[in-house]
Amino acid sequence: MRIAVDLNRCQFYAQCCFLAPDTFRLETEQVLAYHPQPDDGLRETVVRAAAACPTQAILIDYRDVGP
Repeated sequence: MRIAVDLNRCQFYAQCCFLAPDTFRLETEQVLAYHPQPDDGLRETVVRAAAACPTQAILIDYRDVGP
């Protein structure tokens, strides 16, 4: 799984940070940091975080990603 955040859409509500703190974090009020290839064990929380994003800025690619 690979994720991307459309930073033009993101309004920094930080719902992703609350729901998947191992993947997303706010560096400052307007800088979001995230792991583009989270561990498979985090898949459920990342999907939940993406669904909770008010602006739908989190994009998930479910294709297998190589090393």
